[in-house]
Amino acid sequence: MSNPSRSIPTGTLLRRFIPYYRKYWKTLVFDLCCAALTTVCDLLLPLIVRTITQRAYAPDFPDSLPVAFILELGGIYLLLRVIDAAAQYYMQSVGHIMGSKLETDMRTDLFHHLQQLSFSYFSSTKVGQIMSRITSDLFEVTEFCHHCPEEFFIAGVKIIGSFIVLIRMNVPLTLMMFTLVPLMVLVARRYNVRFRRAFKDRNRQVGEINAQVEDSLLGVRVVKSFANEEMEEEKFARGNQEFLRLKAISYKYMAEFGTSTRVFDGLMYIVIVVAGALYMRAGRLTVADFTAYLLYANMLLAAIRRIVEFIEQFQRGMTGIERFLEVMDAPEEIKDAPDARELKDVKGDITFENLGFHYSDDDAEVLHHLNLHVEAGQSVALVGPSGAGKTTLCNLIPRFYDATEGRLLVDGQDVRKLTQRSLRRAIGMVQQDVYLFAGTVLDNILYGKPGATREEAVEAAKMAGAHDFITALPQGYDTYVGERGVRLSGGQKQRISIARVFLKNPPILILDEATSALDNESERLVQASLEKLAKGRTVFTIAHRLTTIRNADIIWVLTENGVEEMGTHQELMAKGGIYAGLYKMYTEKE
Repeated sequence: MSNPSRSIPTGTLLRRFIPYYRKYWKTLVFDLCCAALTTVCDLLLPLIVRTITQRAYAPDFPDSLPVAFILELGGIYLLLRVIDAAAQYYMQSVGHIMGSKLETDMRTDLFHHLQQLSFSYFSSTKVGQIMSRITSDLFEVTEFCHHCPEEFFIAGVKIIGSFIVLIRMNVPLTLMMFTLVPLMVLVARRYNVRFRRAFKDRNRQVGEINAQVEDSLLGVRVVKSFANEEMEEEKFARGNQEFLRLKAISYKYMAEFGTSTRVFDGLMYIVIVVAGALYMRAGRLTVADFTAYLLYANMLLAAIRRIVEFIEQFQRGMTGIERFLEVMDAPEEIKDAPDARELKDVKGDITFENLGFHYSDDDAEVLHHLNLHVEAGQSVALVGPSGAGKTTLCNLIPRFYDATEGRLLVDGQDVRKLTQRSLRRAIGMVQQDVYLFAGTVLDNILYGKPGATREEAVEAAKMAGAHDFITALPQGYDTYVGERGVRLSGGQKQRISIARVFLKNPPILILDEATSALDNESERLVQASLEKLAKGRTVFTIAHRLTTIRNADIIWVLTENGVEEMGTHQELMAKGGIYAGLYKMYTEKE
């Protein structure tokens, strides 16, 4: 995630955001044309009133203001109002839909980019913050991308149009009136920085609240088991109060800005009234022109007030774009090489060639100069103390991380020269922490092979030893499992995850503490399923229960010094080294 204290300049944000309009440029152009049409009535009304006033003060009044002329002006203004209504309808409907399409495109790009990011990004970023950026932040962008071009375009047309009309009536009075506009712009720029910082802090705190709520709700069983509901409420209250404080700051800035613009409003009216009255007294300004000035001043100030009101929405939109780009700028650490090849006809032969790895430049090496070879179809068990790098070693095979030195070869091909998709299709993983998606049992099994038939999923469940308990569920394979599979036991979830891998049918299999969290009966059932799954595949098993790996073709004992022992169960027990000590300690506990 980008440094939260660093703000991206507004110009940079706009340059990177504007390309999203490219697909909808015709809609945008027509929307701005409609915006221009809505200003025609505002610009012409003072001229119509001025014309009527001039004729009303003519010496031959009322002959100077015939009924036909009044009706003609009324008809013209009525036509303009009909055009204005149609243009307004287009802006409110099609313009808003364009904004929603832009939001959809940005959300699609954001979700796609999130799918490409490596594990390291998600290990350092709260899911609540990501959810805030992909939902509420992008909603703010929707309003911004529709209204921003309209509001600034309308204000620009009104300011330029009224200036052209008024400068032809009285140059000094017009210049005095418009001198205040640059001052208002300077004040707006001064507050822009404050607004951006306030809204960014506010949106970040929304993400923190989302993260805290998600954490509390997902861990609700732990919360209730420790009777810590009050502690969770206090944590939420602190975050909620911080959000209130940040929101109050943003409203304080808005109040200050709004007050300053009202002061400018008053000054502009004072200039027009006092100077205009003096010019009328001197005969340099007619009553009709004075009336037109007041109407144009009212229109101009209304446009400026609208921009002032829009400043809050503008800054919310810019903050949303900035937070969107912070995620989009997160580097894709694991990328396919330009000449990456598809991995085909996979045998499962794997080589670790002088392999080393550390998580960041500041971390010590987790793996160091490993030179190991696993033949296709061989079963390897990894044992050793926590933190020795067992899971890390296995995560390098599907390229969840890249080795920081050396090479990892699958069937003699460097994994960094293979497409991630083809590599990961060849690898199946069964982990201790099973994740089931919200949906049915069938949905979760089919996740292993999208497009597979129901019959194939049922066959995979039978092979995983899951068919009997699934058919005993209320709706069988169509039973809803709940969020994260909360309606199922640990053993049931594990067997569904194994069925998912059976359906995928990968030549390489990674079992990461797959039975360590299960009770003895569930472990026995799952272990039987895993033994069936492992047949004919290259298998890496990270074992906590050492009795489950006695039949492995080879056992690697990993410590902080690397692979210190290697051999079969019998060979390592006869050696009487680290493995033998671990095994005896484990069996004594049993």
